[in-house]
Amino acid sequence: MLWAYLGLVAAMILWASSFVALKLAFRGFDPMVVIFGRMLVASFCFLPFVPRFRARNRFRRRDLPTLLFMAICEPCLYFIFEARALELTTASQAGMITALLPLMVAVAARFVLKETLSGSMLAGFAMAITGAIWLSLAGEASADAPQPLLGNFLEFVAMVCATGYIISLKRLTRRYTPFFLTAIQAFVGAVFFFPFLALPSTALPSQWAWGPTLAIVYLGAVITLGAYGLYNYGVSRIPASQASIFVNLIPVFTVFLGWLILDERFTGPQYLASALVFVGIYISQRRSSGPAAAGESRSN
Repeated sequence: MLWAYLGLVAAMILWASSFVALKLAFRGFDPMVVIFGRMLVASFCFLPFVPRFRARNRFRRRDLPTLLFMAICEPCLYFIFEARALELTTASQAGMITALLPLMVAVAARFVLKETLSGSMLAGFAMAITGAIWLSLAGEASADAPQPLLGNFLEFVAMVCATGYIISLKRLTRRYTPFFLTAIQAFVGAVFFFPFLALPSTALPSQWAWGPTLAIVYLGAVITLGAYGLYNYGVSRIPASQASIFVNLIPVFTVFLGWLILDERFTGPQYLASALVFVGIYISQRRSSGPAAAGESRSN
């Protein structure tokens, strides 16, 4: 049991580090180059497992629309919105917005999967949303965050896409392994983002800086394989409803890593707004099983 908890904490640290890695990668490459590179690296990492996928997963054609919807939500649309968000806001603020994900999944699961949604869940959701809005409004423009309000809104839209991904994933995991579904995301993502390299707005690299290049490799290999592998291990050992709560550690680690690596800082009002987000999340988790659907969650 201890190893399961340690695995979940390690997965949250890795997912939090993905925000910092993206900021570092964006310093050297166009966002579309970064995202395609990330998906390409992940796809190559999954290739050796293809024979195992065929042996352990029985594909059904009627699942194809759900599989495509899952992959279009994340990584395709999710990464587009998050890439733009991280150009406009800080990694710390973007990471804080991810704290809303378990609540958003719970609300969506109430309507799509007919799961229970308690009064405390609704109250906590309203409080957390208020905190997120306050966090964005209190953001100050800087060289690393030229438009924090717009950037945080785009990160919120990315969370909407992540919610669509998680709800569809919840259904698909009844027949397919999570590792196989993650590989589908990588393969579809690589195909989806490849045409973006030909757009006039995409600046292809003229030179390869070591730091940003290693950040892309880290995102594709370590985050996709390591974070998902550790998280799936944890979920296999403890109830999904308990595992979902660990997602709320992502913004904590993101703020710390943003301060340690990128020298990012929060203002006084932003600390208060962040506290409001966490209080809302705490209220939503009390005596509620609604967030269980978030057990199939991820990050970048």
